[in-house]
Amino acid sequence: MRKFDTRIQDLKYRVLRETARMAWNGTLLEGILEIPDIIVPGKKPTMRCCIYKEKAIVSERVKLAMGGDKSNDNVIEVIEIACDECPVGGYEVTRTCRGCLAHRCADACKFGAITIDEHQKAHIDKSKCKECGACAKVCPYSAIMDYKRPCQQACKIGAITMNEDYSAKIDNDKCISCGACVYQCPFGAINDKSFILDAIDMIKDSNGGTAYKTYAAIAPAIASQFNYAKLGQVITGLKELGFDEVVEVALGADMVTWKETEELKEKGILTSSCCPAFVDYVTKNFPDMLPYVSSTLSPMAMIGKYIKEKDPTAKVIFIGPCTAKKMELKKDTVAPYVDCVLTFEELQALYDSKDIDITSLPETNLDSSSYFGRIFARSGGLAEAVKQGVAEQGANEGFELKPVVCDGIEACKIALLKLRKNMLEGNFMEGMACQGGCISGNGNLTHMAKSRMDVENYGKKSTIDTIEKAIEGA
Repeated sequence: MRKFDTRIQDLKYRVLRETARMAWNGTLLEGILEIPDIIVPGKKPTMRCCIYKEKAIVSERVKLAMGGDKSNDNVIEVIEIACDECPVGGYEVTRTCRGCLAHRCADACKFGAITIDEHQKAHIDKSKCKECGACAKVCPYSAIMDYKRPCQQACKIGAITMNEDYSAKIDNDKCISCGACVYQCPFGAINDKSFILDAIDMIKDSNGGTAYKTYAAIAPAIASQFNYAKLGQVITGLKELGFDEVVEVALGADMVTWKETEELKEKGILTSSCCPAFVDYVTKNFPDMLPYVSSTLSPMAMIGKYIKEKDPTAKVIFIGPCTAKKMELKKDTVAPYVDCVLTFEELQALYDSKDIDITSLPETNLDSSSYFGRIFARSGGLAEAVKQGVAEQGANEGFELKPVVCDGIEACKIALLKLRKNMLEGNFMEGMACQGGCISGNGNLTHMAKSRMDVENYGKKSTIDTIEKAIEGA
């Protein structure tokens, strides 16, 4: 059965699985050098120019599976040896140039970068080209193409350039750790660091819950994942892994909704604080807009805080779709409440590292959150939840909620520019870095079109009809 969208995800998963398997067995230190041979058996290359390069790349993947470069604060890293064969030319004139007489491309270029030869064909002088794309827009034959790397196209904030060896280079001062480049790189040369070994150590050191309890805090986007099994079986599988308790982060979302609604009514205008990539984007690009960002913790941190207040010795491991959550974990405001972050990709590797077939397990039901907490996983869900929060709390006299749903970081940028100029047509801005919301997070197993419907159905299965009841029942 196919569990992932791409073969690159599958390769990453297999490295994680074997690393985790050895960690469970206590054989990682002596067996680590065997992993490349397990992933790339035989003597003939199947993916690269030679078997030696393939195994060298797998060795770098193992390092990332073990936590990556400790000197690099970013959780997104480039495997330079794997970065290969991508076009690096930028705008180029292709063979479809007909040598027309209009020469709109040359007229559109303000930098004198385009010349016309004796055959009326256009040529771009790279020393003058500013990569603005004006020539490509006016060419009637679409003969000028932008040969950007997939990672650069995926990164909407311009955090990826090239180093002197033409390998991808990430500017950590710009990067928001959303992971878009990770998912889009067709060579798997960009990866997120894994904390899977930390999670295994926490489970093992708990001694079956006698030393402390380990809590799996699962994000509501899980309803769109593991589509080869039932959600209740996925929950049971977490217990099989050794987690003592499984809790819904959607309950934390209910708590966040209540707090953000109160803050919105008090301040009059607010942006959400749930998406760490969005908050990081504001911090790095719109620092003057930070006062508008809600001071409320994210659902991950909120549920962690709730657990730690009830059980101070608890270890909380968040499991979700988001690579940026791994960066959020490092914040002083979050670190006391969450001990580790895993993606759904890593959860699949954990199951298989212990040979747990979740399809054979009985179902375990979770029902502690409202419909509104669960739909946080999709774009627009947070805005709907705040609307419900306003209705339940009772709006201030004259207060009317006007939500602005920003689906993707480019939409966030436009809304923030409007907010800066007091032109935003709304008073609550839902900022999501990933288009579609958390169901499109780059730590997901799959990004299927029906993911939104899966989350919607998951929300409707809740027996708790209000946000206030979910919080009171906690």
